[in-house]
Amino acid sequence: MSSYKILNPQLKNSKKLNVKIKTSTNPKKKLDVFKNNKKVASIGDVKYGDYHTYIKTKGKTFALKRKDAYKNRHAKTLDKKGTASYYADKIIWS
Repeated sequence: MSSYKILNPQLKNSKKLNVKIKTSTNPKKKLDVFKNNKKVASIGDVKYGDYHTYIKTKGKTFALKRKDAYKNRHAKTLDKKGTASYYADKIIWS
């Protein structure tokens, strides 16, 4: 199980999407996303930071650069509802 700590902005983002998040049971992922009590995705590689952790550790300017890099890497699937990159974008990168 991942030791990732869920942050308040991530909880707020998940509520906007009408999904619940829990620390992932996959040791390589940060969060598991649930819709109607069914797991729909595991998001966030534990080897890397995310928007909110980068803000805390390296500042907002650095976090925004990493956010842009994430959005560029995943541009093809960010808008496809239900994909892991969609949930990662909306929960851990917003």
